[in-house]
Amino acid sequence: MRGRRSDAGPTRREALVVAAAWLVGLGARRAPQQPDTLAGGGPAGRLWDPARAGQPLAPVTARDNDAAIQAIEKQIRCTCGCNLDVYTCRTTDFTCTTSPAMHRRVLALAAAGKSGPEIVEAFVRENGVAVLMAPPKRGFNLAGYFVPSLAILVAGAVLALVLRRWTRASAAAAAAPAADAAAGPAATPEELERLRRELDRLSV
Repeated sequence: MRGRRSDAGPTRREALVVAAAWLVGLGARRAPQQPDTLAGGGPAGRLWDPARAGQPLAPVTARDNDAAIQAIEKQIRCTCGCNLDVYTCRTTDFTCTTSPAMHRRVLALAAAGKSGPEIVEAFVRENGVAVLMAPPKRGFNLAGYFVPSLAILVAGAVLALVLRRWTRASAAAAAAPAADAAAGPAATPEELERLRRELDRLSV
């Protein structure tokens, strides 16, 4: 007769259940964690300034949308590498930290009493001529404004002359067959003499 199970230790089934639970817990602890997307390189994209994540933007004031300030900023290229002017960059790319800084610089110069051309000239002194959206209208840069228009005018004049010559040549080629038909077929002197004799014979 089999004896009853002693309460001194667990059965084989209980031991297997405990071992399986321990292995599952160990695997869960060793599972790789997903990288934080706010660190600057996750699947959600790259943040140019991760420190700004979750921070509120500075409130917009009337000076930020002033027409004179906008006109100045549209002449200055943002140096973040986007090839946009400062105004367009700061109002469309909210991850850029360069255009807001340049905007604050424009506001500071305007508050100091600088005019629009003086503010633009200050940025040129600090960053070079490349900071301008368009080259200055002086010196060799004038060629960039006048050469394209001059080239278009010259090309138009040459095209008009070529078309006029083609028209004249076509008209002359069309008139030549008509003149030949009106003049009649060419005859040799012998043929003309024979024709005269035939006409004299018929008239007798």
